[in-house]
Amino acid sequence: MTNLEGQVAIVSGGARGIGEGICEVFCEAGATVIMWDVLELGENTATNIAAKGGNISFQKVDITSKEATENAVAKVMEAHGKIDIMINNAGIIRDRSFGKMTEEEWNTVINVNINSLFVTTKAVLPHMRAAGYGRIISASSVNAMAGAFGQTNYCATKAAIQGFTRALCKEVGRFGITVNCVAPGFIESEMTASMPEEVIKAGIKMIPVGRIGTPRDMGYAYLFLASKEAGFINGITLHANGGAYPI
Repeated sequence: MTNLEGQVAIVSGGARGIGEGICEVFCEAGATVIMWDVLELGENTATNIAAKGGNISFQKVDITSKEATENAVAKVMEAHGKIDIMINNAGIIRDRSFGKMTEEEWNTVINVNINSLFVTTKAVLPHMRAAGYGRIISASSVNAMAGAFGQTNYCATKAAIQGFTRALCKEVGRFGITVNCVAPGFIESEMTASMPEEVIKAGIKMIPVGRIGTPRDMGYAYLFLASKEAGFINGITLHANGGAYPI
């Protein structure tokens, strides 16, 4: 496994799902992980990972708040003296067909999924520049490319993340900082667990590897991009979907 010994990583939206998988894999790779989430569940998740030997702590942070995020970053810097990796994983859905979608549903998803990138990246980037090293990795989605009924707000944000990634990498690469994103496909989650079995089977039929993805699968994708060895990989979208889309 890639070694992240001595690396300090922040993972937003780490309380469950893909974020939890990222935290687990990073801890196993030796990183010091700071989990950010607005869910109190994050405390239990961090405790469970720590019980398995992970060096992890939890901070309740609203990443749409500039003040809250800057305060959280200041605490990380005070405790650890650096931030090597920023994983922008937090995100929400408010699915509804566009004709019925409310302005609040649109703005809420835009604010959490894309405006927060401005807040978190602004907060950590000066510290990475000062250190001459950093990894910024954000969560896009297969639906940024494929689209999905009832997800105009969500798909718009996930496509914007890819554009943000391609643009920012050109600004900060000379400081030893890479900027990439991961586009997960059909992944095990609380949402998929509530789906009818026939819907899940139909989804799996579209995946060449023949199975649904797991949060740990995504954790390994993030781990690769977060590694020192991935220093020449910059501005990309890593499609982690078992070959479903795009090929």
